Amino acid sequence: MEIFGRSRRRLAFAYALIMCVFMAVIIFVVHMAMNWSMFSEQAQELSDAANSVAEVQTFYLQNPNISVDETRYFRSSNDRLFFYIFNENKQLIRFERASFRLEQFVLDVIESGNLAEGEVEVFQHSNETGQLNTVMMTSKKIVTDNASQTLYVGKDVTALYSGLQKATYAQVVLGFVAVLISSAIGYYMAGRALVPLKEAYDKQKQFAADASHELRTPLAVVMASADLLLADPSIKEPFLRQVLEDLKSEVKKMTNLVSDLLMVARSDNNALKVKIQRLDLTEILKQVIRTMTPIAEKKNIRLAGENFVKVMINADEQRIKQLAIILVDNAIKYTTEGGAVLIRLEKADNARAVFAVMDSGIGIAPEDLDKVFERFYRVDKARSREMGGNGLGLAIAAEIVKLHEGKISVASKLGEGTKFTVELKANLKK
Repeated sequence: MEIFGRSRRRLAFAYALIMCVFMAVIIFVVHMAMNWSMFSEQAQELSDAANSVAEVQTFYLQNPNISVDETRYFRSSNDRLFFYIFNENKQLIRFERASFRLEQFVLDVIESGNLAEGEVEVFQHSNETGQLNTVMMTSKKIVTDNASQTLYVGKDVTALYSGLQKATYAQVVLGFVAVLISSAIGYYMAGRALVPLKEAYDKQKQFAADASHELRTPLAVVMASADLLLADPSIKEPFLRQVLEDLKSEVKKMTNLVSDLLMVARSDNNALKVKIQRLDLTEILKQVIRTMTPIAEKKNIRLAGENFVKVMINADEQRIKQLAIILVDNAIKYTTEGGAVLIRLEKADNARAVFAVMDSGIGIAPEDLDKVFERFYRVDKARSREMGGNGLGLAIAAEIVKLHEGKISVASKLGEGTKFTVELKANLKK
């Protein structure tokens, strides 16, 4: 059944969507945690290096006559660390140079004055080859009685950030694979979960088919009995004759419902067949207008056809007539007294024929438009009961169109009316 296939796909999609959101959150949280951990560690290393260099430089400034071994005190054990010391006149006093590809960028950052004292910040720069370089830098003031200098300490963390980026990409790929696998599992599990429902639905379909078939004979007997009693001249009491007329009316409703249920059951079991033949669609629509005009006139509704030309199509005559009657009957039911129902041939060529049934009735709310072709669905249940509807008419109409490999659609506005459009193949294979 298509309904179970659609439900299974929806469940699998919902599960996949949940997994996507879950994986996205996990990847984001892991990325931010790794970024914070790496930044904190590197920031601490920079702060320690800045304090160490500042202590040595302060000692040097306070004891200018003491010889200082710069190799011992200023050279870093980490070749990615670098520092620059400037005096008040922005003259470079001491330095441990950054790599050649980064030095100009580092000096530009220092000159811009964007580095706040004591803060560790990350700067990124693309070189001439397009490679993204990343450095972390901090600054520290060195103040003594004799001088005031500024220390800038930084570290090339390009490799670390590149590794973090690659790790994130790997997580995204793994997450995508995990979503695919979980979606496949979700689709399988949704199918398993729907098995009991499908079995129950199959039993319900079989029961409806059996019950509908079995009810046809007793209903026919009751109808025949009512006709015989009405024909009996000895029954003259008006009350009894009215009871018999009411009985016939209710039996007719029951017969129509049983016929609709039987047709639905046959369609579910793929037992509903069509007898394809060459026919004139316009003639069928004219017949429907003649048949339904008395019903429309009872409600003072004008029923008419428009743009009728001869249109030959391959279709089942009885089914197409049933389709048109269902649509016209539905339009009459929901059109108020004094309104109009129009059947219009909108398009006809060698490939397809399109006709529409329009009314000036109460209309259908937007939220109900995609449900009108569902079985037993009635937009206004109270009014549908008053009008004798059972909620199967439009579902049967959709099934007839499907059997003819056509399309049916609905457009409506509340208070303005409804339009059902049917598109049929002109050359449907027999």
